[in-house]
Amino acid sequence: MMKIKLEEIPIRDVVAGYNDCDEEGVVGYGGLLNIRPKYQREFIYNDKQQEAVIDTVMKGFPLNVMYWVQNEDGTFEMLDGQQRTISICKYVNNKFSYLGRTFANIQKDEKEKILDYKLMIYFCEGKDSEKLEWFETINIAGEKLTSQELRNAIYSGPWVTEAKRYFSKRTCAAYNIANNYLTGTPIRQDYLETAIKWFNEKAVVKDKDIITDYMSKHQHDTNANELKLYFESVIAWVKATFPNYRKEMKGIGWGYLYNDFKDDRFDANFLKSEVDRLMMDDDVTKKSGIFDYLLRKDEKYLNIRTFTESIKNKKYKEQNGICPRCKEKFELNEMEADHITPWHEGGKSDDDNCQMLCKKCNRTLGGK
Repeated sequence: MMKIKLEEIPIRDVVAGYNDCDEEGVVGYGGLLNIRPKYQREFIYNDKQQEAVIDTVMKGFPLNVMYWVQNEDGTFEMLDGQQRTISICKYVNNKFSYLGRTFANIQKDEKEKILDYKLMIYFCEGKDSEKLEWFETINIAGEKLTSQELRNAIYSGPWVTEAKRYFSKRTCAAYNIANNYLTGTPIRQDYLETAIKWFNEKAVVKDKDIITDYMSKHQHDTNANELKLYFESVIAWVKATFPNYRKEMKGIGWGYLYNDFKDDRFDANFLKSEVDRLMMDDDVTKKSGIFDYLLRKDEKYLNIRTFTESIKNKKYKEQNGICPRCKEKFELNEMEADHITPWHEGGKSDDDNCQMLCKKCNRTLGGK
C-alpha cells in the first residue's frame, strides 16, 4: 500500500537548485526533486495559467496539494504538481512576468512573501505499480490528462522516452516535417497517438485497444525507430503524391491512405488538376474529403451538395407526384431527389438536373 505523509515546504526550498535541461530533465529542491519524471507529461501551462498560480501565491490563497514520491536514496519524484511547481520556479527565475513585473522587479517584502509561502505536499512511498496507479487516480481533476498522456505514464520506459523525444516536444522532428498535415499539438501527445493509430490500423487486438497493445509490447525497447521510420514514410508519400500543399490537407488520415495505397503509382500532375477542379466545384461541400475521394473513388467523402427543398417541391409539382421510372404516384415524403446526370459525370445540383424518384427506384435503379 502507498504510504502518504503530509508536509509543508516553503517555496524557497522548492526553487533551490532549479534547473530545466529539457531532455535531461527538470530538478529542484536542492537537486533532490525530479520535477518531470519519465511518466510525466511536458509543461503545458499557458501564460494565463502561470500567472494564476503566482496570483494565488501572492494573495496567500491555498494551492491544491501536490504529491512527491520519496525514493530509498532520499531523493523525490514529482507525482503530481509539475505544472504549478514549474510555474513558480520559472517566475522566481524571472522567466515571465506577473502584472507586468518579473520577480526581480517586485519589492523585497513581496519576494519574501512568495519565498515563505508553504506548499502542501504529500510525501508518498510505494512500488512503481502503486505509484503509477496513484498517478492516474490523482490526475482525474485539474488539467486533465489526455488518454495518450496516461498511456505514457503506465508504459513509461525507454521506448516512451525515445518516442516522446521525436513526437512530443514543441519543435520535435515530427512537428517540423508534419505540422501542416496533423491537427493537435505534440506536447499533448496528439502526434504520438496519431502515429501509433496509423501504424496499427489493421492490427487485431483482443481485450486491449491497439495503442495500448503496441505500447505494452514495446515498453522496454531501447528505441522507437520502427514508428519514426513509418511516420516519415507516410509524410514523404503524402508530399510526393500531393506536392502542392493546401490548407485542407491538415488533419486528414494520411496514414490510413498510405497503408492502402503506398504501393500504387499515381500521376501527381493529374491529381493536382483534379484537386484544383474539385476545389472549385460548388457541389463539393467537404473540400478536405477530396484527397480521400481521389484515391478511394467514393463520393461519400465529398458530401455532395443536395438539392434544396424549394427545388424538390418545384420538381414534385412539375411531375404531379409521378415517379418517371415506375410511373406510379407518391406523396412528397415518399420520394427523393435524384441527379439525372450523376455528379461524377458532370451533373450539377440544380433545377435542370433534378428529378423526383420514389424511394425504391432511387435506391435500386439510381446511379448512386
